[in-house]
Amino acid sequence: MTSPKRAAGREGCGCWAAVARGLRGACFRPAAPADGDGGGSAKGSHVHDAVAETRYLNANNRELGDHFRTKHDGENGVDASIEKRTPKLLQFTFQELKSATLNFRPDSILGEGGFGYVFKGWIEPNSTAPAKPGTGVTVAVKSLKPDALQGHREWVAEVDFLGQLHHKHLVKLIGYCIEDDQRLLVYEFMARGSLENHLFRRALPLPWSNRMKIALGAAKGLAFLHGGPKPVIYRDFKTSNVLLDAEYNAKLSDFGLAKAGPQGDKTHVSTRVVGTYGYAAPEYVMTGHLTSKSDVYSFGVVLLEMLTGRRSMDKKRPTGEQNLVAWARPYLNDRRRLYQLVDPRLGLNYSVKGVQKVAQICHYCLTRDSKSRPSMDEVVKQLTPLQDLNDMASASPRPRSTQRAKLALMLTADTWRCDTARCLAQVNHTLFGWLAKRYKDVSGCNM
Repeated sequence: MTSPKRAAGREGCGCWAAVARGLRGACFRPAAPADGDGGGSAKGSHVHDAVAETRYLNANNRELGDHFRTKHDGENGVDASIEKRTPKLLQFTFQELKSATLNFRPDSILGEGGFGYVFKGWIEPNSTAPAKPGTGVTVAVKSLKPDALQGHREWVAEVDFLGQLHHKHLVKLIGYCIEDDQRLLVYEFMARGSLENHLFRRALPLPWSNRMKIALGAAKGLAFLHGGPKPVIYRDFKTSNVLLDAEYNAKLSDFGLAKAGPQGDKTHVSTRVVGTYGYAAPEYVMTGHLTSKSDVYSFGVVLLEMLTGRRSMDKKRPTGEQNLVAWARPYLNDRRRLYQLVDPRLGLNYSVKGVQKVAQICHYCLTRDSKSRPSMDEVVKQLTPLQDLNDMASASPRPRSTQRAKLALMLTADTWRCDTARCLAQVNHTLFGWLAKRYKDVSGCNM
């Protein structure tokens, strides 16, 4: 229980109430986290878990064990069990992490979500000792609000899975702190932040080649989870959970909703529905039956977001376009209309064959029959050849397909929804002359 003296001290220095509750000894005024650019920027360079998104926690998550479900306040049973299950993780004290993050001060905040806050910090190599800013190893420290039982269960699942699973496309969990009511996790620092930031929050569009690299890396991460001797279903694959290092290598983060997959002759895991609306597979939402193909569907949604530059759910869009999958599905198998899906911010800086193949992968991943979806191993095989394609639409030696793509792009981008005079003033006259007879009924321009 907080003493009157400590409470008075917090009020006197203007503690941010939410942080003061979650981080004992940290005292500062509110500061809104800002989106930063990539590289080593502290702002916006870790998980931005959208608070507005509805997330439901499975209260009967069987892999956590009874002792994890009933212990909440740092009792020895929880601490000893975690240590036994994850012996390679470093165990930090709260004071060490407080020093490593410069007392959890506002300008070290990387992001925030329903779980709490993520701070940038520095530690000595292979040690729990804090280091001076800019030296040692840069880390991301995620705090957990101690008053949320659901958050505690997710925290334990995160330690349990990332403490035992190691792959170059999974974010590395370095260690944890479990002290009194404090729960903190220490990760490797991901310099480029989340895929969500790059797709939806940056002024400059993410280049096509980077999108393909990220898609392949994320696919390999999921394939690793599904293909082990004890399969794991990720269950919360979305753009905010795909983090990028300085070289745009993708790594999966946030394993709080991960679930041990079916084993033996079982075809699925029955569970309450959790995750993020817009990414969850329809059969999982309807029945609670969870399989690796549920992750495949979620991957298809994210790949479609990368293709279109649109969010999976966007209430700001016109009616009929708010649900990305429902809007895009008719275009995926129609080569004539396919290029209307391409993110208009890319211009013609994309691979023509790459767009066709990505649309095909999306189509199969998003098929309503879960058994007809490919495995993630198959998706990896399909994405691998796309890394080396150089048939950019802007440099294609065959003008017919290039100009067709360019016109489709122009006619769908908001900036080209204009009257005839403006179209003729802004659009390449040679292009329109060449395509006048073929596209007069589509463009609406009297050419």
